[in-house]
Amino acid sequence: MMLWIYNLGICIYLLSIRIASLFNHKAKLWLNGRKDIFNKLHTAFENENRNVIWFHCASLGEFEQGRPIIEKIKETHPHYKILITFFSPSGYEIRKNYNGANYVFYLPIDTASNAKRFIEIVNPQIAFFIKYEFWYHYLNTLKNKHIPVYLISALFRKNQIFFKPYGFLYRNMLKCYDYIFVQDDDSMELLMELGHRNVCVSGDTRYDRVSDIASQSKNLTIIEAFKADKNLIIAGSSWPQEEQLIATYIERKGFTHKFIIAPHDISETHLSQLERLFSKHKYIRYSRADINKITDYDILIIDNIGLLSSLYKYADIAIIGGAFGSGLHNILEAVVYGCPVIFGPKYYRFPEAVDLLNIGGACSVRNVDELINDINFLAAPENKEFLHKTCKDFVASRKGATEKIFNLVQLN
Repeated sequence: MMLWIYNLGICIYLLSIRIASLFNHKAKLWLNGRKDIFNKLHTAFENENRNVIWFHCASLGEFEQGRPIIEKIKETHPHYKILITFFSPSGYEIRKNYNGANYVFYLPIDTASNAKRFIEIVNPQIAFFIKYEFWYHYLNTLKNKHIPVYLISALFRKNQIFFKPYGFLYRNMLKCYDYIFVQDDDSMELLMELGHRNVCVSGDTRYDRVSDIASQSKNLTIIEAFKADKNLIIAGSSWPQEEQLIATYIERKGFTHKFIIAPHDISETHLSQLERLFSKHKYIRYSRADINKITDYDILIIDNIGLLSSLYKYADIAIIGGAFGSGLHNILEAVVYGCPVIFGPKYYRFPEAVDLLNIGGACSVRNVDELINDINFLAAPENKEFLHKTCKDFVASRKGATEKIFNLVQLN
């Protein structure tokens, strides 16, 4: 019965995507990216020597968690070919040309026939699923073909379907994994209560990833010139809620700090909205900035992709987007540089945010009054050294997940 409901849910989801694609660009990308997918796979894999390792990621965030393992395998076992699949366009469209993979595709939707065809074509030796990916037919097919499959950087909470009386289908999916690498002790305890013993607390591979990024960060002379001798606040992966909050803050407090806005959405429509939001102030887009005149501006709007992780090293405070909505973006990219962070109220599903709040390296805000108070605290000269050390130590002490996982995975 549960499998019938699951299959019906997949059909309803596909129908909703088809309808949404008529007016939603992301849904159209999702659908178009899967057109003729099996012919594309056949063409890519017809002469493959079958040393394929498959990584599946829902989106960009999960890819960043899998990336340290991918790069470790490429470094130590270069004879393997790496296949990456994405569920979401926000992952695929940004990483479709990632040079650490031999193949990048959308994942065909999870039906029994699709899973069988996909795995017969690709024939992976090992599969890795990242964090939250549970697709019944893919996992069941991998298990039946005796292909090892690992779940990495996973998080579990008591309120998830696995731990409900009616969640036996999802509990069966967990049994398909040869080994599950979780981020924290609570997740491990929940799985052990279900009888799972092939579980390891490895931590979160993103700590390794952001540390690598920080060690290779770019020097941006135009950002140095823009900041000059002022404190710099960066809004990273911001959504309209954070952007409006910053605009209200500026109306109330003026420009005791300089601001960089690096929005989640860099479409021309949204960039124009930002320009209207800050129209009373001295702003400029990054692509139009002149290093000789940049100090004249108080707000710099980032209108490209790929700079954010390097921008954070110039920040005194970072306001990270997403936690007024459905999901907090990556705070660790800022914290690795010793930068304290501020985010909205919906952060409880992100253990790194909870842990950082508990040790004083982060603040959560609901309104502009709280934002004013928290910026005053984080920017106070007497707090800077403590906050910088707290944030840097926070990341450094949690590195090592990649090695733990790699040492337990059996590679030839």
